[in-house]
Amino acid sequence: MHQWYLSYNGQQIGPLDHAAAIAQATRDPAGHCWRQGFPEWIPISACTELRAESAPGAMMAPVPPPAAASTAGQRSDVIDYRIYGEDMQFVEIELDPGESAVAEAGSMMYKDAVVNMDTVFGDGSASTAGGGFMDKLVGAGKRLITGESLFTTVFSHTGGSGKAKVAFAAPYPGTIVPMTLSNYGGTIIAQKDSFLCAARGVSIGLFFQKKIMTALFGGEGFIMQKLTGDGLVFIHAGGTIVERELRPGERLDVDTGCVVAMTSTVNFDIQPVGGVKSMLFGGEGVFLATLTGPGKVWLQSLPFSRLAGRMFSAAYQRGGSKGEGSVLGGLGGIISGDRGF
Repeated sequence: MHQWYLSYNGQQIGPLDHAAAIAQATRDPAGHCWRQGFPEWIPISACTELRAESAPGAMMAPVPPPAAASTAGQRSDVIDYRIYGEDMQFVEIELDPGESAVAEAGSMMYKDAVVNMDTVFGDGSASTAGGGFMDKLVGAGKRLITGESLFTTVFSHTGGSGKAKVAFAAPYPGTIVPMTLSNYGGTIIAQKDSFLCAARGVSIGLFFQKKIMTALFGGEGFIMQKLTGDGLVFIHAGGTIVERELRPGERLDVDTGCVVAMTSTVNFDIQPVGGVKSMLFGGEGVFLATLTGPGKVWLQSLPFSRLAGRMFSAAYQRGGSKGEGSVLGGLGGIISGDRGF
């Protein structure tokens, strides 16, 4: 289980186990909370995991809606959520009547019957603002360029009262990270395939690398995703995710595939790993990504490209196998029963 940290007027409490954190949050909800996997401290009152009904064996009770004053001027829908699991995670989103969430096609896990599905061109943000066909076509074209599907699915609570739930699952082992865009200047730059779902109103656009060398060797190509708005967005990363806050001028050297997301103030560039010997035999490739502050960056421990590469190299291929050191090679694998024709 997660270890929790609570903060009241600058005074931090923790680490606490889940039960102790729920008890403390129930006694005094006027603070902030954080656990591994959270990109930021969030108000205790907004954390569904620390409500009393989340305790093991507790009966689920109606959750009061957030105060209207906290959502004044909000363009995106205000949604509640809960993330389940450790390695194979999924996020469950609670919708009030009239609220919607947008997600990648094929990412839904389950939904309540009153949640209506509508497949749209692009990211769904144009349809909420009354955009015409050309607006939707441009949005779809942007998604196609970034390697995503032409379509997203909008999940809307069409019932008259109460809350409805819809859940979205991560496509491979890793961590789902919630980000409130208004906390980061309204913009997050993310790798092309990291977007999972978001509150309706979040726009998914393009971010072009300005330097040709960075675009060619930066690990993400010319184009990354630019997520803009003021609502919640959920990013998926491979393995464990770590968040770093970079001071102005502070530089962090990172494997090019490990960059998940960053705020728009972070400068993304590349540099050679070192001498010729390091390039050829260091196993880290030819270039490293350099991230220079100020701003926040999110890094993943297991890029999907690295996982896929290991799986491909270990797969049985025509003409033989590495055989893990066996003198029989592929024949030994067949005899042992772990490979077929």
